[in-house]
Amino acid sequence: MLQVQDVDLTPNPQALKFILSEKLLQHETRNFAKKEDAANDPLAKGIFNLEGVVSVFYMDRFVTIEKDPKASWGQIQKPFVEFIAKFDKSLIPAEKEVKISEDEQSDLLKQINAILDQRVRPALAGDGGGLEVTGLDGNTLKIRYQGACGTCPSAIRGTLVAIENLLKREINPAIEVVSDL
Repeated sequence: MLQVQDVDLTPNPQALKFILSEKLLQHETRNFAKKEDAANDPLAKGIFNLEGVVSVFYMDRFVTIEKDPKASWGQIQKPFVEFIAKFDKSLIPAEKEVKISEDEQSDLLKQINAILDQRVRPALAGDGGGLEVTGLDGNTLKIRYQGACGTCPSAIRGTLVAIENLLKREINPAIEVVSDL
């Protein structure tokens, strides 16, 4: 049975990270920016049915919920804990197998993802969010924030610059990082 073990604040004042007793996913991250996006995902769809929820992100052993600024956590937190305790984990859609050919993933992109996996994604996950690479065009890396990071002002400004500086220092001074909203 799934249970909420802890609740963490995130840098985004409208988002909370709920740490669960069991893994939901092994590899993937799932990000739902609006209720319509969650139509085929029973977990996210059920969370969106809670009044005041505006986005849902989940991976590994946590769910990050972003609320409407007018909503209170009191109206979301208890119903979420009750929902998760009754939710049948087997209803979560199966993860897709990711097969990337050598041609599809350039050496530069491999280096970038290795650094992101080691140094950036764990920190973002710690704050209830994630990061998806959406493209690499020459030396311009396009990224999309997920979960609590998706609408957090510090992620959109400060973290983007920090990621770019890290990649410039570690890989190539010509790398530019842009947000792909």
